[in-house]
Amino acid sequence: MSRPLTLGQARRIAVAAQLLDRSAPRPSRPTMAHLQRTIDRLGVVQIDSVNVLARAHLLPLQARLGGYDTALLERATRGTPARPRRLVEYWAHEASYISPRTYQALRWRMDSPRMQRRDERLWREHPQTMAAVLEIIGAEGALTAAQVHERLGHHSGRREHWGWNWTVAKEALEAHFARGRVMAAHRTAQFERAYDLPERVLPAAVLAEPVPDRPTAVRTLVETAARAHGLGSVRCLADYFRLPVAETAVAAADLTAEGVLEEVAVRGWDRSLVLHTAARVPRRTRARALLAPFDPLVFERRRLLELFGMHYRIGIYTPATQRTHGYYVLPFLLGEQLVARVDLKAERDRGVLRVRTAFAEPAAPAETAAELVAELRELAAWLDLERVALEDGARGDLTGALARELTA
Repeated sequence: MSRPLTLGQARRIAVAAQLLDRSAPRPSRPTMAHLQRTIDRLGVVQIDSVNVLARAHLLPLQARLGGYDTALLERATRGTPARPRRLVEYWAHEASYISPRTYQALRWRMDSPRMQRRDERLWREHPQTMAAVLEIIGAEGALTAAQVHERLGHHSGRREHWGWNWTVAKEALEAHFARGRVMAAHRTAQFERAYDLPERVLPAAVLAEPVPDRPTAVRTLVETAARAHGLGSVRCLADYFRLPVAETAVAAADLTAEGVLEEVAVRGWDRSLVLHTAARVPRRTRARALLAPFDPLVFERRRLLELFGMHYRIGIYTPATQRTHGYYVLPFLLGEQLVARVDLKAERDRGVLRVRTAFAEPAAPAETAAELVAELRELAAWLDLERVALEDGARGDLTGALARELTA
């Protein structure tokens, strides 16, 4: 029989598993050890070029660590011979930073029909370019697509629509990246991938280990997802690394039989769930965080709705006239509930963190505005912005209370 849990317990488990509980004080100056603990627990940090506040992958770490130095993440993704990379990039939950061992656990994805079809088409249509880019990367290493196509004499041509305007060299590099022949050595300041050979990116210790077979790899990924979630359905666990649901179900059943996972039931839910047996079940949580649109806690929208009662959309992919809450909307977590959502923009030239909309959730407590302003000020300080201010004509039922708190 499944162990019963209340909805409140499920929320607190999820918040604690994601390292968002502030019951223990945050480090005053987060170190690489703090960063490592966080990325070990999350398992995946989604990468995105959106820079309305900061690069999207920087924000989930700020929500957990506070005012950390982003140079820590830069060091973790570059590495040195003496200090191998802690993070590499691949298609995990979309383009993501993951550990080198997780990268090896995703090697089966490199042979998927989707990856193979594009690869085979490019070898058929552009065999010389496919071979040439590998030769150039092998000889020079850590080059961007722009640098490679300059060496090949390729030109981008005229942009004719909103989509990607890739050269053949860029397509070739992305095909090789997908199949694991090259890796991202780092991202440039312009957010371009610099490509290199795997043996110059992966740590030697990881290269020396055997690559896990697909069932073993999926089991590892499912266990990582379960630890990061605390509890969830098979669908939640599959979504974390974009795994096939059927294979996820098999892995979850195996992990349950081994005692790594436990079957639980949340009152009022009509589907089975599993709990990671290492998950904490706090009696209360002191969480307070602004959650970026690509934060792991909000990855799976159905789970977010069932756990926290929030029907969430980012806004950046919605036409302006159809946006209900704004463009770059962040849910605000307080305690064990999502109590508000705000549309934010960093106006760096003016030193202002601008609040464009602010909406309270139905059950938002009286202290929501005060707590939100405190969190906004922490975010502004981390972004090196001097103040928080409401936009003229800011929308939302929370703007009046925010204005009073900001002037108090």
